[in-house]
Amino acid sequence: MKINKGYIVIVLLLFLRDFVFAQEVPSAQEGIPYLVTFGQNSDHSWGDDDFSQTVFFSIPKTHTEPFYLRIFDADVGGTLDEVNGGWNTKIKYSVYGGKESYSSKDARSINPIGNYKSGILIDSKTIGVDASADQKWISIGPINPSQGELVPELDGNVFKVIIDGLQGDDGNLYKLFLSSKPEQNIPLDGANAFAYEYSVRLQSVANSIAHIYPFADNLVTSFNIRSFDFDDDGQVKLYSCVKNGHLVKTSNDNEWGQSIHPIKEEEKNKCLDLQIVKKGNYNNDLVFYITNEYDVPVPFYAAPLGGVPRYKYKINIKSNAKPKGK
Repeated sequence: MKINKGYIVIVLLLFLRDFVFAQEVPSAQEGIPYLVTFGQNSDHSWGDDDFSQTVFFSIPKTHTEPFYLRIFDADVGGTLDEVNGGWNTKIKYSVYGGKESYSSKDARSINPIGNYKSGILIDSKTIGVDASADQKWISIGPINPSQGELVPELDGNVFKVIIDGLQGDDGNLYKLFLSSKPEQNIPLDGANAFAYEYSVRLQSVANSIAHIYPFADNLVTSFNIRSFDFDDDGQVKLYSCVKNGHLVKTSNDNEWGQSIHPIKEEEKNKCLDLQIVKKGNYNNDLVFYITNEYDVPVPFYAAPLGGVPRYKYKINIKSNAKPKGK
C-alpha cells in the first residue's frame, strides 16, 4: 500500500497541536484573548468577583527536565490593561507544589478562602507598572517537576499558579505558558492546564465565539453553570455529543446568572463545549464556573480531553415501500 507522506504530516501536526495549545492559558482553542485579574480595591462591577485566579498545570510523571512558567504582559499598566483613573495596582504571581497543593479541597474551590494557598511556595513575583514586562513575556523558574504534587489519577505532577490582585483598582490582562525554555514558548509534551473558575476578557468583536471545556467525570449527573457580570452580551450555549446548543442562562451587570443542565451517560468522561457568542463590539470581563449536583467545582481544560466535542446527528430513514408478498 502506498502511503501519502503529506497526509501523515498533517495528522501528526493535528495530534501535536493539542499539546501546544495545552501549554497556553487561555489556549488558542478557547478563543479567549486574556485572563483578567483586578486589584483588590476594584468594584466587582468591572467583572472580577474575587480578585484572585488559580490555574493548575499537570506534567507527565515521566518528564524530568526543568520547566518555566512564562507570563505575557505581567505588569499592570500600558496598552492591554484596564486603567481606573491612574495606575495603582500590583499583581502577585505564585507557583505552588508539594503535598496538598492540588489535593486540598480549598485549592480547588472557586473562592480564595481557607487553605487555598496549600502546598509549598516554590517561587513568586509581584509586579505593578513595569515597562520591561509590558506586552512582553517574563519567566518564573527553573522549576523541577519533582516539586509538584504527584496525583495518580492525573498520572503526573501538578503545580498550582495563583494570581492575586493586591493593592489598587485596575484590571490586569495576561496569558500563561508552560515552557521548557526561559526565553521561548516551547511546550512540554503531554502537559495540560486546567482551572475551576475563569476570570476572562472576551474578544471585543460581535459574533466572536469563545469556548470553555468543562470535564464531566463518570459520576456527575448535572452541571450548574454560573456566570458573573456577563452584561447580557450575547448568548451562551452548551454543546456535546448529544447536546446541540442547549441555551445557558447568563447574567447582567454585576449579577450572577445560573442554569442547571443534566449530563447523560454518553457525555461522561468527556469534555463538553460551553460556547460564548458575543453580541457587542466592546470590552467585556466576566467570570464563569461550574459545579456538579453536589456543588463541587468542575474543571475546565485548556485542551479538551478527548478532543473538541462534536454533536452526533441521528438520521432516521423511513421507507414507504410495502413488503413483498409470498
